[in-house]
Amino acid sequence: QVQLVESGGGSAQPGGSLTLSCAASGFTFSTAYLNWIRQTPGKGLEWVSSITSNSRSRDYADSVKGRFTISRDNAKNTLYLQMNSLKSEDTAVYYCTRGIGNFVPVSQGDQVTVSS
Repeated sequence: QVQLVESGGGSAQPGGSLTLSCAASGFTFSTAYLNWIRQTPGKGLEWVSSITSNSRSRDYADSVKGRFTISRDNAKNTLYLQMNSLKSEDTAVYYCTRGIGNFVPVSQGDQVTVSS
């Protein structure tokens, strides 16, 4: 059974940093294409970033480029999202998903709130 569990979210001030983790099980993590997406009540689902299985290719939405870094540890079956220079518009529930173009969350997600 596929399981994805996000953690590391919480509250931060504008300009601050948070690192999200996504612990995965139930599939071959080391060969999986992985994504971070986020959801806000007003904007709906938004793709944030993706990474290939060998980490050679990483893509970012324009809204987070230069501020967020996606990474993975295939030995630990864990995906990460380092978020720096946080803005209020980064406030959202963040989800990890697997598969190219798969932006439908199947996990609980993790709330990130950026406010002063």
